[in-house]
Amino acid sequence: MIILKYSLAILCLLLAGCSFFSGSSQKEKESPALTEYEYTTDDMQSGEESATVPPPPPKRSAMALYMDSLGLVNVTDLDSTLVVKLMYTQADNFTGEVLYDNLTEAYLHPDAAYALIKAQKALKELHPSYSLIIYDAARPMSVQKKMWNVVKGTSKYKYVSNPSRGGGLHNYGLAVDISIQDSLGQPLPMGTQVDHLGVEAHITNENELVHNGKMSETERQNRILLRKVMKEAGFRALPSEWWHFNFCSRDVARQKYQLIP
Repeated sequence: MIILKYSLAILCLLLAGCSFFSGSSQKEKESPALTEYEYTTDDMQSGEESATVPPPPPKRSAMALYMDSLGLVNVTDLDSTLVVKLMYTQADNFTGEVLYDNLTEAYLHPDAAYALIKAQKALKELHPSYSLIIYDAARPMSVQKKMWNVVKGTSKYKYVSNPSRGGGLHNYGLAVDISIQDSLGQPLPMGTQVDHLGVEAHITNENELVHNGKMSETERQNRILLRKVMKEAGFRALPSEWWHFNFCSRDVARQKYQLIP
């Protein structure tokens, strides 16, 4: 009897041990699944975090970096709703040549840049779907010389500031060539294309142009709208070019501001 009890006790101990090792083995089998789940969750969280990281800003051209170094301001950094299509980045302009081969941004002196933001705001208050579109802004004297060399000796010279006489307001970052774009991305009709050199582009005889059928009343009103918002912001229209606006006079520019080499 004692032997039987002893045998039963040993049998129970053996069964308990098998159960213990079986349980341990099962936990070991389950552990990799748990580890895999935890890794997948961390990986998903990492992916979600990386998806929120903004893309790096586009690289600026050599000319843009040069403008930055002079303290000029890229106007779209101040207001991204402004539209920029510099007309001298391609040969489809009155010179027939590419003058900006490495610049697509519109830069201005900060004084003029912040005034332009006011003009855009004034336009948006009147027509929320409209936007100012910039065709030229700050222009280095090196580019001014290229432009002058194209027109000197021709009838177009009177429309270009002579660099030997100090250039014009573009060369200080204080002038902008500008128009208005509608909700479809189309420039409003203004009677002529930007950079049209002729009396049709003058703002001093618009009533006569309408009377003679060379300009529609709608086109005249579009010019008036452009002048209204630019004037409210502190710009002055150029009589011979409906698209050109100066922030100040040449005398003030020479006294207070620096030319862009």
